[in-house]
Amino acid sequence: MFVDKGQYRRLVLRSFAAFIISASAILAYAQGSYPNRPIKLIIPFPPGWPTDIYGRLYAQSLSQVLGVPVVSENRGGAAGAIGSAEVKRGNPDGYTLLFATVSTHGLYNLLSAKPQYDAIKDFSHIAVIGEAPIAFAFNPAMPSTFREFVEQVRANPSKFAYGSSGEGTFLHYAGERLKVTLGGLPLQHIPYKGSGASLPALMGGEISMTADTLSTVINHHKSGKVRIMGIAANKRFPIAPDIPTVNEALGLTDFQIMAWYAIMAPAGLPDAILQKLAVANDKALSDPNLLERTSALSIQATPGITGAHATLFVRQDIERLSPVIKSLNFKLD
Repeated sequence: MFVDKGQYRRLVLRSFAAFIISASAILAYAQGSYPNRPIKLIIPFPPGWPTDIYGRLYAQSLSQVLGVPVVSENRGGAAGAIGSAEVKRGNPDGYTLLFATVSTHGLYNLLSAKPQYDAIKDFSHIAVIGEAPIAFAFNPAMPSTFREFVEQVRANPSKFAYGSSGEGTFLHYAGERLKVTLGGLPLQHIPYKGSGASLPALMGGEISMTADTLSTVINHHKSGKVRIMGIAANKRFPIAPDIPTVNEALGLTDFQIMAWYAIMAPAGLPDAILQKLAVANDKALSDPNLLERTSALSIQATPGITGAHATLFVRQDIERLSPVIKSLNFKLD
């Protein structure tokens, strides 16, 4: 039996059109019913630290808004790059999300010699969800004010050193940013393997100063083991109303270093799903329980920075970080 070529062609075209319509309907249905199963939130750091705690608190609030479980999973390693790269390779269906940070998506591409991902191109930026200030903490034997400490460092260029949680970390950046802002303060840098090592070194007098998140050092400050003499924010924080900002302490006008947290997905997330997650995000960030718990972590929620605004936020922060990172003149393997 022979089939007319014209008739066959029309049959194929109609079949193809029907397939496209069916596929579009299925996709529309899937997006319209999203989410209908548990969502996985990858936290690319080990459990127990403030980043992990905030990620889990956020997951609980988001779960209540969306009506499905949002399950937190830790994928630590390589300063967050391992978990971030895993999400990059995931399916952009809204069921695999990343709890990104300034380290994974601000510093990473500036420092990595062989990056596993591009912080802008390889991700859909759903929302920037919070910021936390960096605090400068000192050994109690140091001068009683930040200004006096700076004067002593300038008078004794080889005597003082600050510690960080590691070379190329955001806390290393914070120390170098302070040095640059103060006209090249001659303060040596000693990297440690995490805050769990740098803080005991500070208490023991091995170093004079360290930069860390306020939530990490506040209890040591209250116990008198260290003394915080400046918070790198534009205002004082409720959990530490007695501690001045760096601007107040040193007479600066715009010195601010804030760690930030964001929710991302693999690149190519459908716009309908991104918008649904963005709306759910703002509702989650208004949860009184979340706000109370995060306040204790010195984290301030940032509702409204979603979609294209989140992408712009990340892009602009990379641009802000770049000059200081380039001045360090090194790359991480």
